[in-house]
Amino acid sequence: MVYDFATKEIVAWAISRSPNMEQQKKMLRMMLRTMPKGVHPILHSDMGWQYQHWYWVRTLKSAGIRQSMSRKSNCLDNAATEQVFGHLKDEFFLDQTWDCYEDFERDLDRYIQHWNNRRRQMKLKGLTPVEEGV
Repeated sequence: MVYDFATKEIVAWAISRSPNMEQQKKMLRMMLRTMPKGVHPILHSDMGWQYQHWYWVRTLKSAGIRQSMSRKSNCLDNAATEQVFGHLKDEFFLDQTWDCYEDFERDLDRYIQHWNNRRRQMKLKGLTPVEEGV
């Protein structure tokens, strides 16, 4: 998941039946399609293998995105993004079951659309992330 710290919008996401680079490539493509022209953001991540992979590093660099990684054994670097995952767990996962992967994927996409377009946030003075970004 790619989370914009300024607008509080989830700008890209991808899931997979197993952790693989295709999942990361899909997420990067989604992010790059929505990234405004002429911006040069910083993308922060943990030190996972996928964020050290040559494809990830090269793609960010060629798009003018500066890569930032957490220090080893320092979860505090990721606190802002972990807060989003906490909301996701409480509001989406809690007490839910899905009959199949496709149902889960559909419902996750719907939840992220809800997060971005309908879920009002106190940190945004009662606006949604999309309203804040306009």
